Amino acid sequence: MWRNAPERDGTGRVLPDGCMDLLWHEGRLMVAGPDTRAYVTDGATGTWAGIRFYPGTAPALLGVPAHELRDRRVELADLWPVSEVRRLAARVNAAPDPASGLEDLALRQAAGADPPDPLLRHVVTALDAGRPVAAIADELGLGPRQLLRRSLTAFGYGPKTLARILRLRRALALARDGVPFADTAARAGYADQAHLARDVKELAGLPLGELLARRG
Repeated sequence: MWRNAPERDGTGRVLPDGCMDLLWHEGRLMVAGPDTRAYVTDGATGTWAGIRFYPGTAPALLGVPAHELRDRRVELADLWPVSEVRRLAARVNAAPDPASGLEDLALRQAAGADPPDPLLRHVVTALDAGRPVAAIADELGLGPRQLLRRSLTAFGYGPKTLARILRLRRALALARDGVPFADTAARAGYADQAHLARDVKELAGLPLGELLARRG
């Protein structure tokens, strides 16, 4: 669960993380699809709340393949019947706080939904450890095309894209802890510091130094 209440207008930057979110903003329910690049917010003020789902788990709850929501923010009413969304929004609005209302909604939905693809957690864990995609497919007894199809449904993109995003997250965590950029590149799995710089610029939209300074 997360909460955010911007005090003034201004754009923000949400970095790709392999996840999807169920969002609440001023009484509206929305879904944030999986991002392949930084999502620049429009600066809307007011209270925001969200439930961030572990990579690959949201489609089972929402009933929508992740690739259909890639790089998108949509109203929940675009995915579910409008009358049902109105009822759910009213329940969230009546909760002590929106985040706890969203949590209750997610738990209720999970109780009646089919479980996520059981192979997904292994895929995420292995990719985050830097394992090659081909080796992961072999471990799971899947062909490359099978793994790609299941990844598109669960994550919104193929395993190679997910691997890049998870590598970016590892690198940012190291850099934010003060690890020199060259060491960050080596420890996160990049070929060199230049490779790190290119990937950060492409996925986050800013040079690494500027990105860290903005966060600060």
